[in-house]
Amino acid sequence: MSLFDIRRKHALPNEETALAGRSTPMPVTNSHAITGRPICPPFPGHLQSAMFGMGCFWGVEKKFWQAHGVYTTAVGYAAGVTPNPTYKEVCSGQTGHNEVVLVVYDPEQTNYQSLLTLFWEGHNPTQGMRQGNDLGTQYRSGIYVFDEAQREAAMQTKDQYQLELTASGFGEITTEICDAPSFYFAEDYHQQYLHKNPAGYCGLGGTGVTCPVGTGV
Repeated sequence: MSLFDIRRKHALPNEETALAGRSTPMPVTNSHAITGRPICPPFPGHLQSAMFGMGCFWGVEKKFWQAHGVYTTAVGYAAGVTPNPTYKEVCSGQTGHNEVVLVVYDPEQTNYQSLLTLFWEGHNPTQGMRQGNDLGTQYRSGIYVFDEAQREAAMQTKDQYQLELTASGFGEITTEICDAPSFYFAEDYHQQYLHKNPAGYCGLGGTGVTCPVGTGV
């Protein structure tokens, strides 16, 4: 990979330099491959949503669909510029999007802090525009919040986890924390990919450092 390619994979485009995209949403099957529950809104009114970027979304989605209290999950693209991008476009680095997982959960069975624990412990949040051997802006660490309570919890746990990471010799957390942007569904074959392809690639790996956040309802 040339120095130009490396720099491009670390740089986020702006509205002038990003790909144009399209107005037509990505068609997806509105049924979770494991539970049969819908992956597209609207969802039952008592449920809440969370959105995370932790690297390649295949392994991330599996981590969350296995979690207690999670109603459904879907993978997609968010926090960029290009509307309704394709996977190829996102991987080009010219959309600004991150590979993310939408997590819909039942607050009577789990809570946001429990999901944050999975987030922090499930990847290395200190690596900037990459995760392990996966290099590019679409692999950055991100928490996309739906309300102020989620923002406060994300910021508080970030500070707490930074102390633990620093004590273990890791660098500064690079996770972006911002309002939940538009979520664009990824292609159908990406949805619940590791259920459909059990031997598929999963580069997800944490630091081994425990996040000191209380779990449970």
